[in-house]
Amino acid sequence: MASKQDLSVFQVGGEPYDIGYRLGELARPVFAGYMEQSSAWRAVRRWRGEPFVQRLREAAQAHFPALLVELDGMAAGLGWSAEDIFLWNCRGELIHNAPDGCTTLAAVDGNARFIAHNEDGDAFLRERCALVEVQAAGKPGFVSFYYPGSLPGHTFAANRAGLVQAINNLRIRVPATGVPRMILARAVLDAVSLDETLLILRGTPAASGFHHTLGCAGDGRLLSVEASAQRCSVQTVSTIAGHANHLIHPGCEAEAQIVTDSSRDRQARVDHLLTTLAGPITPAALVDVLQDRAPSGLPIYRDDPLDPDDENTLATTLFEIGSDAVAMKVYRQGQCAFDTVIACMPTTQADA
Repeated sequence: MASKQDLSVFQVGGEPYDIGYRLGELARPVFAGYMEQSSAWRAVRRWRGEPFVQRLREAAQAHFPALLVELDGMAAGLGWSAEDIFLWNCRGELIHNAPDGCTTLAAVDGNARFIAHNEDGDAFLRERCALVEVQAAGKPGFVSFYYPGSLPGHTFAANRAGLVQAINNLRIRVPATGVPRMILARAVLDAVSLDETLLILRGTPAASGFHHTLGCAGDGRLLSVEASAQRCSVQTVSTIAGHANHLIHPGCEAEAQIVTDSSRDRQARVDHLLTTLAGPITPAALVDVLQDRAPSGLPIYRDDPLDPDDENTLATTLFEIGSDAVAMKVYRQGQCAFDTVIACMPTTQADA
């Protein structure tokens, strides 16, 4: 994997506990300060010892035990209790309004397929996140944006089977006993195809919800998936589509959710801007949409320290999905900080 790198990329591999431990070590220098200033953590930690949290852990253990081991390793690497790190990775289930935002675009133009994404999160994390290249034993391996102390997968990533995933926070009001969404999103990164991904998302009981934008090298489909506690809605993107931080697929009205002013404004602005794109869809045009600051309302690109959702844009990524490889660029503050091509391994190698 040849690449241009200004953004730090850390290579992690081995068995699940080893991977988690190393991810925890990487996060340790900033994690205590991050948690100390986090209003989300102050709200989440009130759930210590609650039976619902134990049921979430039992569901994770039943469906993805290796990822729970990874999470426990992360806690050890951080020097925090396994209970607290599990709580933090269940923040979407426990407080419903976690400060993890994002806007995602998906576009098809002839044989070209693109996924572009703004990763919006706690402004404290500006310049404090990294990319990790993870090679779990017996899995394809992946490159992912990494929040300190959170399982990779709930941001944006591509794996060596050619699978691309970008995640948008959904603020589901009524969680259920099931697999926490961050563990479910991490599980997707071990899949080797879109069909396997859909089996995971449709076949696993979800505790709350994420929006997954999905593509895969060698597969002509781009998918918009709203996977929540009540339903798994799958739409195929035929030309171009955008998604902010609330359910928008038909039928979503039955599920209680929080729609913030920022999410509503970003969705409306994306829908408008996508109608103005003329001619062939270009990577630059998609990045321009994600850098938009809007003449009115709350912007797509978020750098206001007083953002009402307590979120800023931490990075912008563009994936170009080919027949046997995925090109990945990551931008920070408008500048390309990472540029690579992830070649696909044959499935037999990816599974080896």
